[in-house]
Amino acid sequence: MNIYEFRKRENDVDEIFISRWSPRAMSGEALDETTLKTLLEAARWAPSSNNNQPWRFIYARRDTPHWEKLFSLLDEGNQNWAKNAAVLIVVVSKTTFDSGRPSRTHSFDTGAAWASLALQGSMKKLVVHGMQGFSYERAQKELHVPEGYAVEAMIAVGKPGKKENLPDYQQEREFPSSRKSISEIAMEGFFRKEDKG
Repeated sequence: MNIYEFRKRENDVDEIFISRWSPRAMSGEALDETTLKTLLEAARWAPSSNNNQPWRFIYARRDTPHWEKLFSLLDEGNQNWAKNAAVLIVVVSKTTFDSGRPSRTHSFDTGAAWASLALQGSMKKLVVHGMQGFSYERAQKELHVPEGYAVEAMIAVGKPGKKENLPDYQQEREFPSSRKSISEIAMEGFFRKEDKG
């Protein structure tokens, strides 16, 4: 399959942005600590308001004592494919600045760190898939996330696997998605609602 059948550039942009997508098929192979640290290093250098760096990553590599705890947080639909991930990561953001003042952009800034991690993973030819299908409440409690920190998302990371090993309904979704046009997401001067036709 040619990824560019589904993804057409409207403007000149580096190929890394076009080629990154979120497959689910992973091989089940382990990921070494050095490669994982490379992904976290990319996230570490993301921009943030007042250099607050609110992102925190709680991770477990497969076949380690913490794996089952993070895996059990996932909804059944995500467990069906994430069981073959090499690493599971819970993304958390600090809701205040170090001074204690509330940070309105903690989620926004943590999203920038996630994007950096995802792009670095894509450059390493890894599968990196973000999820909201898990128990936020259990993650907060069972991972001992303190007050003042918000659980944002989970990430599965792994080496590419075979689409045929996914459940049928997920095989049907295992291709790069298209994107809305710039005219739908960018507005000059003021907000315009989408025309639903």
